[in-house]
Amino acid sequence: MKKILKQIFFLSMLAAIFASCKKDEHKIFFDGGTNPVLTSSVSSANLPLSFVTKDNVALKLSWTNPNYKFTTGISSQDVSYQVEIDTAGSNFTSPKRQVISVNKDLSLSMPQSVLNDYLLNQLQLVPAVPHQLEIRITSFLKNSSEPLSSNVLKYAVTPYAIPPKVTPPSTGTLFIVGSATPGGSAHGWDNPISQTVAAQQFTKVSSTVYTITVPLIGGGEYKFIAVNGSWNEQWSIAKNDDPDMVSGGDLVFNGANMLAPAASGNYKIEVDFQRGKFSVTKL
Repeated sequence: MKKILKQIFFLSMLAAIFASCKKDEHKIFFDGGTNPVLTSSVSSANLPLSFVTKDNVALKLSWTNPNYKFTTGISSQDVSYQVEIDTAGSNFTSPKRQVISVNKDLSLSMPQSVLNDYLLNQLQLVPAVPHQLEIRITSFLKNSSEPLSSNVLKYAVTPYAIPPKVTPPSTGTLFIVGSATPGGSAHGWDNPISQTVAAQQFTKVSSTVYTITVPLIGGGEYKFIAVNGSWNEQWSIAKNDDPDMVSGGDLVFNGANMLAPAASGNYKIEVDFQRGKFSVTKL
């Protein structure tokens, strides 16, 4: 009898443990959300921008909470947002589109000067010319999961010209010098350039944009100068041989040496004083 009772007790314990394990296996599933609805303080199809009123608010964007839900209820996780500004027809896929990150807030105000800067320096739109813009908001949970995109707002906008971020050459000419140039370590830093002067002079595309195609020596250094034979006007980067600036970045006046790409070869270099940027592209 005792043996039978022990067996019954043991089976009862197993059943209880199994039931407990089944409860522990209860999982939480994502149950969806609602696409945020985007509205603006500007109801007109035209978005006015002017240097005279640059400190005024260009527009205030507001959007609804996406109300992410799980099987346990509405999510308590922090929700983040991205405001995207792009040219019409690009479907927010342009690498030049402006992306603004917003944490938790459900609105964003942009002064005219800030929006104008986005248009000129990020989207690289031509000033004093009308352009068509599209704006949307996309919400995310942690780790950029479960994106939900809003409706799209459309505006016509004409950016205004602003002074260049970096002052361009007063001479209207630009040269590249350094050990990465055709002169190499022996003569690359000669100033005036002792050898291939014409090959180291940029082409002036506009008052603020210069380009050159030049053979660079991998791992060498270089700078830009305005006058062949003078160091008075020179441009480069803030940190000496910054590896993060090998393919381009922020331009500064009278800075440190720039590091050429590791592989020798022909490269196209573009210097944009309006945006304060330069780029280095292998051909």
